[in-house]
Amino acid sequence: MMAVSLAARADDGSRINILEENDSLYFTSDRHYTQGLRISYLGPDVGGESGWNMPFDALHDLLPIFTPKGDVSRRYALEIGQSIFTPENLKLNPPDPRDRPYGAWTYAGLSFLEETGRRTLENVELQAGVVGPAALGEVTQNDFHEFIKVHRAMGWHDQIQNEPGILISYERKRRLLLLGDDGLGLDIVPEIDATVGNVFTYGEIGTMLRFGKNIGADYGPVRVRPAQSGSDYFNADHLDGDFGFYGFIGVAGRAVGRNIFLDGNTFRTSRNVDKEILVGDLQGGIALFWSSAFRLDFTVGTRSPEFVGQRHPDLLGSAALSFSW
Repeated sequence: MMAVSLAARADDGSRINILEENDSLYFTSDRHYTQGLRISYLGPDVGGESGWNMPFDALHDLLPIFTPKGDVSRRYALEIGQSIFTPENLKLNPPDPRDRPYGAWTYAGLSFLEETGRRTLENVELQAGVVGPAALGEVTQNDFHEFIKVHRAMGWHDQIQNEPGILISYERKRRLLLLGDDGLGLDIVPEIDATVGNVFTYGEIGTMLRFGKNIGADYGPVRVRPAQSGSDYFNADHLDGDFGFYGFIGVAGRAVGRNIFLDGNTFRTSRNVDKEILVGDLQGGIALFWSSAFRLDFTVGTRSPEFVGQRHPDLLGSAALSFSW
């Protein structure tokens, strides 16, 4: 195994992140990827002599990843989440066979996050869960619609069927300063991302441009996969002062090999449509944080059509609250 010299300073705080993505958050649409809720926990830095380094070292022995040089920060993150997908017309029963099927994905995940030299972040993420009625998408959507006094979605009986799901993702980000410094400056964060599994399989490249104060504390706001991904990573040791903010704009493109919510179930017949192989995202927003204790992120984005016959790109809004102790 490889010996690792961890950073002399370590962020010993833990963080909770609550992320809500919804096409109705800032817009009036209610279709396609219509809802995503993700709650995560980011643990403190792993100590240099801790046995918690062993999984990182084991992954390095197996793959050409986690090869730190200089200051190193290693952290774990845990997550739970639910994503819901629907056709455009929720009143049709049965649903339009040419439109996106109903489906839901409820999951739990574990991330291995390693920052090297305050400039490079690697993330290996494992997700496991279930799609289909067991994911409780119908209950979540229709109970909420009943609460806010809007019509129920009528076609959930034709949703993607029950199937266990597993995903393995690897992403690598690099922060490149263009002007100023981490205290107040402009940077660009290119990324590569690959995900393999029976729910989603895709490869992605993207980049994000950010301007603000304390941009060195993270690599962009967290998102629900598949999307231009931020991460749960946040290092309070990189903060200069008690307040930080940045505005950002990002673009990403994916080559999609599998999307169970378009392709249908893996081993049984279900609703399906022909997916688009190439999908692009454009997003922008603002992040605000007060020391390491409290943070707010607001994002708006658009996604190119994901299936053949989709008439318009989708709009999406997200909001995230993070706090530490």
